[in-house]
Amino acid sequence: MTEESYPIAHPSYLVDTGKRKGIKAWLTTCDHKRIALLYLWSIMVFFIIGAILGETMRTELFRPGQQFYGPQTYNAIFTLHGLIMIFLIVIPGLTVVFGNFVMPIMIGANDVAFPRLNLFSWYLYILGAAVVVVSQFAGSGPPDTGWTFYAPYSTQTHTNVIAAVSGAFILGFSSILTGINFIVTIHRLRTPKMTFFKMPLLPWAVYATAWIQVLATPIIGITLLMIIGERVFRIGFFDPALGGDPILYQHLFWIYSHPAVYIMILPAMGVITEIIPTFSQRRIFGYKAIAFSSLAIAGVGYFVWGHHMFTSGMSKEAIWVFSLLTFLVAVPSAIKVFNWVTTMYKGSIDLKPPMLYAMAFIFLFTIGGLTGLVQGALATDIQVHDTSFIVAHFHYIIFGGVGFAFLGGLHYWYPKMFGRLYNIRTANIAWGFLFTGFNLLYFPQFVIGLEGMPRRYFDYLPQFTLSQQISTVGGYLLGIGLIIMIVNLFRKSGEKAPDNPWGGKTLEWQLPSPPPEENFSTPPNVSDFPYDYD
Repeated sequence: MTEESYPIAHPSYLVDTGKRKGIKAWLTTCDHKRIALLYLWSIMVFFIIGAILGETMRTELFRPGQQFYGPQTYNAIFTLHGLIMIFLIVIPGLTVVFGNFVMPIMIGANDVAFPRLNLFSWYLYILGAAVVVVSQFAGSGPPDTGWTFYAPYSTQTHTNVIAAVSGAFILGFSSILTGINFIVTIHRLRTPKMTFFKMPLLPWAVYATAWIQVLATPIIGITLLMIIGERVFRIGFFDPALGGDPILYQHLFWIYSHPAVYIMILPAMGVITEIIPTFSQRRIFGYKAIAFSSLAIAGVGYFVWGHHMFTSGMSKEAIWVFSLLTFLVAVPSAIKVFNWVTTMYKGSIDLKPPMLYAMAFIFLFTIGGLTGLVQGALATDIQVHDTSFIVAHFHYIIFGGVGFAFLGGLHYWYPKMFGRLYNIRTANIAWGFLFTGFNLLYFPQFVIGLEGMPRRYFDYLPQFTLSQQISTVGGYLLGIGLIIMIVNLFRKSGEKAPDNPWGGKTLEWQLPSPPPEENFSTPPNVSDFPYDYD
């Protein structure tokens, strides 16, 4: 891309001429930064709802037997909690917020490649979320299948599955369009002389994620349509009574859903890779190794879905191939952890809130990764499959990994996004509650999972009571931390943020806080870029 072809100014439809103000200006904006904030507000609202649902389940599980509601209501709450957390928060979260707000600035662009499509993606996200919410109240009652919509539950239940599945299908379209937008943006809108190996590592992570979104998401879309077709037209895809095969659903679901784990975790790794060098006051160790490991995780991650199905029945050859690939995909993740720790070695570490979240991410993600290898081996997987061990592992990856990375990124770029500072002491206190509460909530689930406690159960044997009560107390501490954090971040007071409060080296820290609508009046000169990775 030549300097002459660089889009120095926004097209006329992007520039706010002053005629559009208030809510209308936000709902019609094509500015990537405002769209990122629209996603952020939406995700925060859904996250609060999902967290409240999770707290109600933990309260119900404080003692054996029924406390507040019965098993059918528990299954419905469980399903809605999973739908919200996975499809509305974890899969889109980091990509649509930080990929939208920060990534174009990091590569020296004034916006994403397709600004209108970017806004349309947000509207699809809201539409899909609305359909999911409507599914809880319309028709024959809220779906009780779990967020995976496993057959035969999704084919035989009399609850309102079609609406929930339709909402997930619409959310998939939003994800695909966002992925296309980011791929084209990174290929075509980098500032002159910014080669791929001069890009910051968050754009690398977003780039790898975008390819997974584009290539893997259509699989789950087709699968969800097959559920609708089976329920409406009685086509025998998954229901044995119609000549279908429920194992086919598992294959199709996990062919998408294991790559979806990397849709969640790769942007989280990119965020952590930006935070650690800044607060260690060192350049990142092994830049190219981290960049290529992102692509390796995205590539190998397509071929490991079978380890979710060792107990479903498959050939010996398939088992050892999937087991081998599961262990191989851990290698590029281990490379990233090694490089993060090495970057901190002999660094001047500043334990500000973003760094605390980054260090918590490394600790929690490592536990989640190591316990994932337990499931990659056939013998141990048979022991822990469908137990609370899986619940603990899943949340150590998704909340301990993606969640803590999201909060770390929010605390890192908050001054740039909103132009003001938060109270650091209060943020540290919130982090303490979150970290302590998280480990109290989920680590006991490893123990009772090994002892045979099934997951997704409404009730349990008295021998598991103490561990379940410790988990419930941890859930309450986690909730207190979330409340403190939200109040601290979104209170109206706060000092005006300087342009670069953390001493960051990437391009977004060279702009005012918050950045102007037109990011750069002239293309930034990479030769003057103070953070040269080579």
